[in-house]
Amino acid sequence: MKSFVHLHVHSYYSLLDGMSSISALVDKAQKDGMPAIALTDHGSMFGIKEFYDYTKKKNKKVKEDIAILEKELLAATDDKQREVWKEKIAATTCKYVKPIIGSEVYVAKRTRFDKTEEIDRSGNHLVLLAKNKKGYRNLCKLVSYGYIEGYYYRPRIDKELLEKYSEGLIVSSACLGGEIHRLVEKGNIEEAEKSILWFKRVFGDDYYLELQRHETDKPGADTHVFEKQQRQNKVLIELARKTNTKFIATNDVHFVEEEHAEAHDRLICLSTGKDLDDEKRMRYSKQEWLKTTDEMATIFSDLPEAIENTLEIANKVENYSIDEPNPIMPTFDIPIDFGTEEGYRQQYTHQDLLKEFTADEHGVMHLSEKEALEKVHRLGGIDRLYRIKLEADYLRKITFDGAQVRYGENIAQEVKERIEFELHVMKTMGFPGYFLIVYDFIQAARKMEVTVGPGRGSAAGSVVAYCLRITDIDPLKYDLLFERFLNPDRISMPDIDIDFDDDGRSKVLDYVAHKYGKERVAQIITYGTMATKMAIKDVARVQKLSLPESERLTKLIPTSFPEENGKSPKVTISNCIERIPELREARYSSDARLSDTLKYAEMLEGTVRQVGIHACGVIIGADDLTNFVPISIDKNNSETLVTQYEGSTIETVGLIKMDFLGLKTLSIINETLRNIKASKGITIDIDTIPIDDKKTYELYSKGLTTGTFQFESSGMQKYLRELKPNRFEDLIAMNALYRPGPMAYIPSFINRKHGIEEIQYDIPIMEKR
Repeated sequence: MKSFVHLHVHSYYSLLDGMSSISALVDKAQKDGMPAIALTDHGSMFGIKEFYDYTKKKNKKVKEDIAILEKELLAATDDKQREVWKEKIAATTCKYVKPIIGSEVYVAKRTRFDKTEEIDRSGNHLVLLAKNKKGYRNLCKLVSYGYIEGYYYRPRIDKELLEKYSEGLIVSSACLGGEIHRLVEKGNIEEAEKSILWFKRVFGDDYYLELQRHETDKPGADTHVFEKQQRQNKVLIELARKTNTKFIATNDVHFVEEEHAEAHDRLICLSTGKDLDDEKRMRYSKQEWLKTTDEMATIFSDLPEAIENTLEIANKVENYSIDEPNPIMPTFDIPIDFGTEEGYRQQYTHQDLLKEFTADEHGVMHLSEKEALEKVHRLGGIDRLYRIKLEADYLRKITFDGAQVRYGENIAQEVKERIEFELHVMKTMGFPGYFLIVYDFIQAARKMEVTVGPGRGSAAGSVVAYCLRITDIDPLKYDLLFERFLNPDRISMPDIDIDFDDDGRSKVLDYVAHKYGKERVAQIITYGTMATKMAIKDVARVQKLSLPESERLTKLIPTSFPEENGKSPKVTISNCIERIPELREARYSSDARLSDTLKYAEMLEGTVRQVGIHACGVIIGADDLTNFVPISIDKNNSETLVTQYEGSTIETVGLIKMDFLGLKTLSIINETLRNIKASKGITIDIDTIPIDDKKTYELYSKGLTTGTFQFESSGMQKYLRELKPNRFEDLIAMNALYRPGPMAYIPSFINRKHGIEEIQYDIPIMEKR
C-alpha cells in the first residue's frame, strides 16, 4: 500500500467551518499509517500548539514502544526471533506521525491595507506549510500580520508580505478559492500562468498546485464543486507541465469520518445563520472527510504522482521543536549607576558564576560537575548568567531596602536568612528579572493611584514579595511556605496573581505596553466550545425543532451525575442518553427531527464555537511577540493584541504569563472611601486599618458578612455566629475548614475554641504555633 499525506486539513479551530478535533485527526492518520499530517486552519494558527503537543505525546509513546522492542531484539537468541522483533519494530515505527504546521491564509486581492471595497472583504486562499523552524517563525509573522495589519472581515495578508517572509515555507495553490483556480475558472489562462511563475520565483520548487476531486452522490450536497474541479484540474495539469511545477492531491478536510457530513452540514447552517431547509444556503460536497490512503489512491489512480508528491513535501519538512526550554524574559532596565552586563563581565569570571549559580545560599556545592553544567544549560548558558546575576544583585538591593521598611533597620537574623534563601532560589532558577518587572508595574500602579490587592495564592509565602510590596502579607507572621511558590526540585514558572481595581487595570496594561513596547505585550486567547445544552439548542434551531421541545431536551440535562465506582461521569450528550430514559427515547424517536437533533448535537458537542480573551492573563515578551507566537487582535478593540495560543500552553513556547486581575471588590472599596471623604470629610488609608479591630470581629460574630468573599454563604454565617471569631487566625481557620471533607471538623474546632472540648496536639511543635 502506498503512503499518502493530507496537506489541506481544517480542524474545529476553523471556527464554525471545520468540526474535526485535533486528537481525532491525528489518531486516524496514525491508524491509517500516514507518516505525517498537516493542519491548515483558515487564516489562523489557533490549533497549532494543541496539534504539536498531541502529536508529540503520541510520538513519545511510539518511541517508548520502539525502545522496549529494541531491547527484546538484543535479547533474542536466534534469527527467527530477531526477524519477529524487527518486523514489530518496523510496524511500530510506522505509527510515528510528523506534524506539519500550516495555515490556509487569505491573500488580499489588492493589498492588505485596502479595506473599502467589496473586493477587500475576503481574499484568495493559499496553503502555507512550515518546512523548518525559520518557516514556522515566518508563518507566525504572516498569520499575525493578517490580523494586525490586514484584518477586514477576515485576516488578510498580501504578496508583499509573502515575498518578505518566504523563507522556510512550502506553498500550495489551495482549493477553488485560490488565485490560480479562480483565474482558470474565469478562462484567464495567461494570467494564471503569470501567477504561477510569480509563486515559482518566490518559493521555487517549494510551490505546488493542488488538485481536488470531490465527486459526490450525497443527498443535499453541492454537486457543482466537482464539476468546477474537473474543469480546472485539466488546465492546472497543463499549466503544471508547461511551468515545470509539481502538483499534489488534496482533500479539503473539514471533518474526520464520512458519517460526520450531516453534522458538518448543520454546523455550516449555524455559521451562516440559515435553516437546514433553506434551498439557497451554503453547501459543501459532503466529501470533506479525512479520507484514507486507499481512498485517496483510488480517487487519483490515474495521477499517482499527485499522491507521491505529498510524501515529497512531508519529507521536506524537518523535525523541529516550537517549544523553548528557557523562558524568554523581557529585559528590565536596571539603573546604569548600579551596574551593567559589560561591567559584570569584567568583574566576574565564568568560574565565579558557575560556582555562584550551582552552590547553595551558603556557598556549599551539592551538585556533581555534570549536574552543575546541566543546570547552567537550563538557565541559558554561562553567558546568560551575567544578565541574571545583574538582575539578582539589583533585586537583592531593593529587597533589603524594602525589608528595612517592613521589619525595621535592625533586621532579625531569622528574617535575613529567609530573604537570602529566597533570593538565592530566585537567582538560581533564573527568575530575578520576573520579580523586577512585577515590582515595577505594581509600583507604577500605586503612583497612578490604582488600588493593588494585598496578595493571594502561593506568592503570599514569599518574604521577598512582601519586602517589595508585591504582597502585603507577612509570610513569617503566618508561617507561610515559600516552597509552595518556588521550588528548585519542582521547576515551574513563578505565578503571581495580582489584583487591581476594575477601573485601574487598563491603566496598568497601558503602562506595561508603553514601557516594553506595544508589540511585546498581548493578552491571552480563550476558546469557547459548544457545550452540551448549547449544542442541542443550536442544532434544534437549525432543524426547526419547536422551541418548547428544544427546551424540554435541555432541561433533561443534569448539572452532574452521581458517582459510579468512585468517579462522577462527565456530563455529555452520550452519557445523558445512556442514563436518562427520556433522552434515550428522544434519540431513537421515529420523529427524525427530534432524533437528528440529539444525533448531530452529540457529534458537534465540544466543537470550538468562538474565541475570547482570558480574564487576566497577560504576556510580556522580550521582543516583538510575532517572533515567537502567532498573534490575533481583540474583535472589539483592534489595538489589543491577543496570542493565538491559550494560557495552558503559552509558557512552553518560552513566554512569560502574568495575571492582571480586575477586582470589583477593590473598586467598591475605592468608591466607599471616596463617599466617606465626601460625606464625613475623613480620609482613610485602607492599608493602615488595624487587623484586630473589635467592631469588625463583632460583625463576623453576628454573621453579618454579606458581600464578603468566601464568608457570605448562609452555612458560613451560621458557623461564624457559633465560633464568634475575635482574631484573624480564626478567620483563616474557617476559610480553610469550610470545604468538603474538613467541614466535618468545624463543630469540634468551635468547641475547642470555647473550651468545651480539650485541644490535643498530634505534633508537639504545634503548641507553639
